[in-house]
Amino acid sequence: MSSATRQPEPSPLIACTISRDVQNFDLLIEDMEAVLGEAWGDLGFAEALAFINQPEAATLEFVAMAIDETDEDDLVMLGEIIALASKKKIKIILIAEDVSPAALHQLLRQGADEFVPYPLPEGELQAAIERLKKPAVAVTESASALTQPTKGDGVVLAVHGLAGGTGATTLAVNLAWELATVEKANPPRVCLLDFGLQFGSVSTFLDLPRRDVVFDMWSDTEHMDDDIFRQALVAFEGKLWVLTAPPDIIPLDLISSDDVRRVLDLARRHFDYVIVDMPATLVQWTEAVLNGAQIYFTTLELDMRSAQNALRLKRALTSEELPIEKLRFCLNRAPGFTDLNGKSRVKRMAESLDINIELLLPDGGRAVGQSSDHGLPLASAAAKNPLRREIAKLASSLHELGKSDAEAA
Repeated sequence: MSSATRQPEPSPLIACTISRDVQNFDLLIEDMEAVLGEAWGDLGFAEALAFINQPEAATLEFVAMAIDETDEDDLVMLGEIIALASKKKIKIILIAEDVSPAALHQLLRQGADEFVPYPLPEGELQAAIERLKKPAVAVTESASALTQPTKGDGVVLAVHGLAGGTGATTLAVNLAWELATVEKANPPRVCLLDFGLQFGSVSTFLDLPRRDVVFDMWSDTEHMDDDIFRQALVAFEGKLWVLTAPPDIIPLDLISSDDVRRVLDLARRHFDYVIVDMPATLVQWTEAVLNGAQIYFTTLELDMRSAQNALRLKRALTSEELPIEKLRFCLNRAPGFTDLNGKSRVKRMAESLDINIELLLPDGGRAVGQSSDHGLPLASAAAKNPLRREIAKLASSLHELGKSDAEAA
């Protein structure tokens, strides 16, 4: 037979879907074809157990297990498939639709590497595959951060804006990054938690995906463990771990003070610094964050709305006998060194409110908005920016204070 008529050898399979019926997941079929072409196959649950043990499965890089609520009766078999794939060094992407948090939790604990909700968000399957190809950043390092617990005394620093546009998220994101990079040889482990469940924008500021597993985690914190928490975190440049806000707007009262305390306690056990970006609204669980934080930064500006809100916050905390001494007032867009009139206004504002404005954050100008639009911290986008320098000084002083306290202890 001539070479012109010889049939080409079929390409080896590098992935498979595993499901009760893949036709129930038509979007998955489209995405698999778009990403892999013809280099993937489809297996039923029973077929998967047999195939993974065959020599032909040696070329598989990953399997995409697609399940819905009707598959929860087969959790034992699903767990066996995941365990076998893990044993054969095959990565597992779990794709779930309307699956209970308890079932999802069980399968993640049994070894699933990634979770993607169904219907598939645009580009999310491709992103999950890319994360599997970069284990040092997306999986291994985040797992390492959670398998090397601290003494359980990580420092919690909350940031709360007293009015819109006062730079609370800018401060939270950049403070977290500066702490994560404050030392080159032995940097602290830092986690940034976005508690703005409705309009939290930390993911935008760092160009990170919002993942449905965050909602699942908040929905069932009683069963949350290291694996669930790790799955909810996203790594930024392998140095900072972020819990983003959920993809969809959810009520602020969906979570309770107990939920918040569980998340903070788990984060403190595994990270040296936990930065919390708070919603502007005071809610029932704000008290849990205030009590759990070592420092509660509140950002304001030199205007009447900020002054009124600062006064109202003081009254609210005092009436509830909450630790108002934890508040650290931060003035955003503070007047410059030569602006004597502006400095005089700051002094009068502090005296009239009977507060101490301890942190003066200079106006970073257009670079601040541009850095957030590009999903980068100021240190990467505008290292010499005056606002970046002030936040870096704050991070350095906090870290030095923390090391001094640790040595004294």
